[in-house]
This record gives sequence, C-alpha cells and structure tokens, in this order.
Amino acid sequence: MKGQSIPYSDAELRWIKRNRDLPRRDLHTKFCALFDRKDVSRINLTALCKRKGWLTGRTGCYEKGRVPENKGKRMPYNERSAATQFKSGQRPHTWRGPGHESTDKDGYVWLIVAETNPHTGADTRRVMKHRWLWEQANGPVPDGHVLKALDGDRGNTDPSNWRVIPRALLPRLTGRFGRDYDAAPDELKPLIMATAELAQIASEKRKRHG
Repeated sequence: MKGQSIPYSDAELRWIKRNRDLPRRDLHTKFCALFDRKDVSRINLTALCKRKGWLTGRTGCYEKGRVPENKGKRMPYNERSAATQFKSGQRPHTWRGPGHESTDKDGYVWLIVAETNPHTGADTRRVMKHRWLWEQANGPVPDGHVLKALDGDRGNTDPSNWRVIPRALLPRLTGRFGRDYDAAPDELKPLIMATAELAQIASEKRKRHG
C-alpha cells in the first residue's frame, strides 16, 4: 500500500550494501531475480539506498584523465541526422564574412574586416567603419582623443567627414551645454565647434592656474 514501508531481510540488506556500487537499474534487476522480490520497484530500492547512505560513488562527471568510450570512433550513419550536419566548408547562417556591415542603435556603422582578432585569434574582426577608414588614411587616433562626425551624421563614414577632437570636448558639443552640435543647422556647426573648443581651452587654463 502507498506509504507503507517495505520490509527487507538482513540478508537482503547485506547484499544491497555490498553491491551498492552497481548502477541502480542493474542493482534492481539482480536483486529482484536473486530474492524474488517482485514487490520492490527500482524507485523503492533507490530510496532505500539514499536513506542508508549507500551511494554509488558516481557523480555523473568524467574523472580527470578518463578517456571517453567513444573517442576515435565514427558516429554510425543516420540519414536523418546527416541531413542536418554541416558539410565540409559550410558556414552557419549567422556567419558574417569580411565586408558585412550593420548599424547599431546609436547610428554607428560596424564593419567586419579580414584582420586577425587580437582577442580571439579569429581571422576576422568587427570594427567601427568610420574609425577604421579614417585610420587607414591618417594613422591611429591619438590617446585621449575621439573622432567626431562633422556633419552630425554617424552613418556618413567618409574619412573627410570625421575630425579628431579631445575626448573631453565631447560633452561641450551635446545638448547638456545647450549646443547640441549634431542637431544644429550645417551653417552653425563650425561656429558651435569653435565656441566649444574655446570654452574647453579656457577651462583647462583655469585648472592649471588654480
């Protein structure tokens, strides 16, 4: 009956304890055959071993140095699985090769180029297109500096549209200071840039002279 404990003889308990290292399926099969216990299910036997602390010693993980049983063996041919396997030279549909472009939420264009990724060792890497093109023409962007789109359009990646400015100047070109360079009319952009640069120079002089 449900909830009723299952009795085991001393001989049965000694046998179970002695053979506790067996996989539970094998332990149950041999136990029932040896003692003719059709009333004991594998769940019952497993619960008994847990209560007694008779664990198999297996964790389900490979021990360090253990060689997998299927190492060096070819997987048996299966028509259904073969249809979904990658063929030699085939790439996943998510793969994007050199020349692929994408635009992020801030409007910057990203480009995949055929250059070694210094972080992963892959034969391609993802770069900001405007910066990559600018550096191809002018060399690396100096430390402490960034590139600013002169026309305010981050999607215009032509190197002539980008200018190197100190990173500290960026906040003075945003709406925080009431200038909002990117949204300003084209004819006012040079004036806004010059005003921001003068304000930055004045600020740096004040800091130097206390």
